[in-house]
Amino acid sequence: MLNQIVIVGRLTGNPEVVKSEEGKERSQITLAVPRSYKNADGEYDTDFVDCILWGGVAENTAEYCKKGDIVGVKGRIQTNNYETEDGEKRKSTQIVAEKVTFLSSKKEKEDDIEKSDDELDM
Repeated sequence: MLNQIVIVGRLTGNPEVVKSEEGKERSQITLAVPRSYKNADGEYDTDFVDCILWGGVAENTAEYCKKGDIVGVKGRIQTNNYETEDGEKRKSTQIVAEKVTFLSSKKEKEDDIEKSDDELDM
């Protein structure tokens, strides 16, 4: 059996790290991922995919990425069943990230700006 996914999208918010009750660093991000085909109105729909990040992956993503950046996430799909206060049974699905690749990040942009400034000084 194999449970593996790779997805690329834009961050819908700034990643924030919180400590779990066990003291582990955790972050939850949402990726906006446009579909590759148009709907009946001739527009591209977008899926919003929740991802859970742990430890160093969570810390690095929060440090180097911000809302609007493009990231790639490799991980596994996890489904949780729960019950609402009204007794309704619900299911939530998210990706538990093993690796996050920064395809555009604020650190990269800062480096590009510094390089541009250095080129102007020459």
